[in-house]
Amino acid sequence: MENIRQPSEPDRNLAMELVRATEVAALGAARWMGRGQKEAADQAAVDGLRTMLGTVAMDGIVVIGEGEKDEAPMLYIGEQVGNGSDPKVDIAVDPVEGTTLVANGMPNALALVALAERGSMYYPPHIAYMEKIATGPQAAHAIDIERSVTENLERVAKAKHMEVRDLTVVILSRPRHEAIVAEIRKAGARIRFISDGDVAGALMSTIEGTGVDLLLGIGGSPEAVITACALKSIGGNMQCRLWPRNEQEWDVVKEHGMDTRKVLELNDLVSSDNVFFVATGITDGELLSGVRYSEDSVSTESLVMRSKSGTVRRVHAEHRLTKLQQYAAVEFD
Repeated sequence: MENIRQPSEPDRNLAMELVRATEVAALGAARWMGRGQKEAADQAAVDGLRTMLGTVAMDGIVVIGEGEKDEAPMLYIGEQVGNGSDPKVDIAVDPVEGTTLVANGMPNALALVALAERGSMYYPPHIAYMEKIATGPQAAHAIDIERSVTENLERVAKAKHMEVRDLTVVILSRPRHEAIVAEIRKAGARIRFISDGDVAGALMSTIEGTGVDLLLGIGGSPEAVITACALKSIGGNMQCRLWPRNEQEWDVVKEHGMDTRKVLELNDLVSSDNVFFVATGITDGELLSGVRYSEDSVSTESLVMRSKSGTVRRVHAEHRLTKLQQYAAVEFD
């Protein structure tokens, strides 16, 4: 029988509509850059994102909500967004990836939204972290989370026609990574430490021009799913395994019969092949320029992706502050 597309499937590039939402989130958060108030930055981004998502023609449910892990203000899991019309979709949001980065005026803070067909996003209940490895298209076939760090470095170097000593690995600066860091150094590769933001870190490992070849380490579970949505468009690869951090999370693993040894591939994290991802820069970084102000306007830069077409766009926008203040439902001053 001929496979007929269901009318509820996304049939337009929703990412081009979602970018308006991440732009507003970034504009709100950027007013708090360097002011040491990460909760205020997060709340401003949440307010803007929620308002703009409500204008998009979709029936969306937040399946990955910002803030569950650290009790920040959030678009909560189960919240309905959009105007209620088709298509029916899952939404993953992180209004500010890197609230500490914004508060301290540090690089690579992003406003993030990912979207896919209803029921296609994976989210482990109450397991906050995953072990991760990610790289770009050139070495996508080479990574294997079940192999050692050294083996993965050698395989990625071979795939990219490089020496291990020329590779740069991005990794969150955390005590839990001491053994990984020691093995990377012993193998001879270089390390780019980041204080926060492992979605940005994974994207740096997959986009040409950032100088990063591989992401390794343990980071957030929600961020893993958001990253998977981006990598489906870019053509890179990521593998993950659940990483329970305490006795309570091990109890959840046992209660739900989870297998912490199971390798989660991209299709396990998001099964749809029609995925949308948008990121807008809040602070300057390797990936995107941050929000920048002039006398009467403000500029933003965004990455806009759709997996179905494999399209990755960079959107540079100039926003007239007087117009924003006149017509927007959120404050920008």
